[in-house]
Amino acid sequence: MFNRLLASIVLLAVSLFVCAEEESGMTAQQFWDSLNRQQGDIPLYGAGATLHVPEGFYFLDGNDSERVLVDVWGNIPGQNVLGMLFPADQTPFDDNSWAVTIEYEEEGYVSDEDAADIDYSELLQQMKDDIRAENKERAAMGYESIELIGWAATPYYDASAKKLHWAKELRFGDEELHTLNYNIRVLGRKGVLVLNFIAGVDQLTTIESNLNNVLNIAEFDQGSTYADFNPDMDKVAAYGLGALITGKVLAKTGFLALALVFLKKFGVFIVLGLAVLGRKMFSRNKEA
Repeated sequence: MFNRLLASIVLLAVSLFVCAEEESGMTAQQFWDSLNRQQGDIPLYGAGATLHVPEGFYFLDGNDSERVLVDVWGNIPGQNVLGMLFPADQTPFDDNSWAVTIEYEEEGYVSDEDAADIDYSELLQQMKDDIRAENKERAAMGYESIELIGWAATPYYDASAKKLHWAKELRFGDEELHTLNYNIRVLGRKGVLVLNFIAGVDQLTTIESNLNNVLNIAEFDQGSTYADFNPDMDKVAAYGLGALITGKVLAKTGFLALALVFLKKFGVFIVLGLAVLGRKMFSRNKEA
């Protein structure tokens, strides 16, 4: 049954890609060649931050990232990401590809005073309850139910670097293969850098082996760092670290209170921050 479903998905992906090529007039190779793949120090204008992209990765700016997310991976336009990171040896067309989307949320200075007091077991149970409550609304909208299995990686806050990361294991409907949701938050003076991995659950080991590399890529510039906070003039966010994990601060009326929206990669659901529901359907190997 699963093999037939997978075969159907692949056939659909190929047909959609052919249609996309016909509509855009570009082949996969031409699309790949048109991407401005960047390395080195890359400023994130508006965020007061810089990416230090090493040789093992490449960066696509917001415009190229939109093209990948919409034209290649089949998402609705308007992702509003600052950019994406890819491993240097992969293209967006590879079926084993993974990436990291980068966004910036200027909601104010997020206090980390409660970091040592957060009970992650209690937080996990709260999130499970919230997701169960939202499943009725999901069902009414025609979406599969979500079950939060547990932490794929327990939340960890690096107090010196002001970076928080964690991973959740999710199950959708009756899917046997569970979902990986791996997130990084970098705290700054006026907001938070949001880094979300796009990957299959079977790529957890790969992501964990690259976690430190990704953590070291993004940092706030002098004047915008967490230490630069001025309580006399800067806005303080109305939430703490726990809310960054639950995602409740991103809730939008009429849909998920946890602000979780999902992509699908050949039958494996993956989470892309606030990106709209879509499918990463196309895979092509890079031509010589």
